[in-house]
Amino acid sequence: MKEQRVTFPSGSLTLEGLLAKPDGDQPVRGAVVCHPHPLYGGSMYNNVVDAVLAAMWKKEWATLRFNFRGVGESEGEHSGGAGEAEDAAAAVAFVTSQPGVERDGAVLAGYSFGSIAAMTAAPKIGNLDALVLVALPLKMADVRALTNFAGPIVLAAGDGDMYCPAPQLEALHKELGARAQLRIIEGADHFFGGCEVELADAIESMLGKI
Repeated sequence: MKEQRVTFPSGSLTLEGLLAKPDGDQPVRGAVVCHPHPLYGGSMYNNVVDAVLAAMWKKEWATLRFNFRGVGESEGEHSGGAGEAEDAAAAVAFVTSQPGVERDGAVLAGYSFGSIAAMTAAPKIGNLDALVLVALPLKMADVRALTNFAGPIVLAAGDGDMYCPAPQLEALHKELGARAQLRIIEGADHFFGGCEVELADAIESMLGKI
């Protein structure tokens, strides 16, 4: 799907992103994808972000990937997480305000640090329907935020991910109950190198159930 460069506000800051919308006249679902940690080279140009987008494009959703504050051409500075959660919420507001995009039923996805930002933002976004959390860094994430979000949750990680150990993610999946889905990608570590297609296929399959 063709992406176009856009800017949108997050508080007093202006952030950059790439917006994609399918052809056609029917309203489509809107989705946002949050990138990994900015202080370790993370940006919207990332192989896992690409894999999540590929899954969403197969569903013919409108998508927005964006750079958190202080990354690329986005204004501001890294804030340690709170500001990035605000950026995620602002991105959902922007994509669901676009012509041809449904106002309700939005999906917010994140990878690694981006999944923490998405999870933190989720309870404060009134038109959010579902979360997609890829390689959620369980050793640094406060998963209690998920108790304040009642919608479906998609979880994915590699079986060799040291930041998101599969047994801990399986325990979280069990705790969340029937509203959560989980896929563990065999042979993948935290970065999913060489496993992008498997990840995209797993996410597409799970998205079909939300």
